[in-house]
Amino acid sequence: LSDLFTLYEIELLNKSLKFAYLGDCNNVLNSLLTGFSKLGIDITVGCSAKYGPSKEVMEYALTRARISGSKINIVHDPVQAASGSNVIYTDVWISMGDADSEEKVKELSKFQVNSKLLLHADKDVKVMHCLPAHRGQEITPDVLDSLNSIVWQQAENRLYAQKALLVYLFSKNE
Repeated sequence: LSDLFTLYEIELLNKSLKFAYLGDCNNVLNSLLTGFSKLGIDITVGCSAKYGPSKEVMEYALTRARISGSKINIVHDPVQAASGSNVIYTDVWISMGDADSEEKVKELSKFQVNSKLLLHADKDVKVMHCLPAHRGQEITPDVLDSLNSIVWQQAENRLYAQKALLVYLFSKNE
């Protein structure tokens, strides 16, 4: 919800949005696939063939995408995923509660969001991350702290979106 609001706030939530998610196919990606496929927003997922999206989530998202008209592309090349994108989103490679896996980190290392990868994106690309970030792993510090990063705006909006949702839910029966 807050990610969509952030995209709306920076005037990128429109038909020209070229959104790429790179890295681990986790709960964050599941939410993006679910939301984007319902809203008719295209998404390209750059991920390892070994750590791709779950079959159940993909079936659901593709069914919704056929109705909404959104396109979901899964690619295994980070440059292809980032090419021309005006938003690149990443998340941690090892989720909270998961066992740390050197093999997984090694497998996902080519999907790191770094300044070299951003050269293939739109010149004004925006970078998103739901935090906390592992600097130097899924995203480099220079990108996380760059002018391209909207991570802190995204984090701030999370507070407002959650508060608005709570107000809605608690006032629904009044």
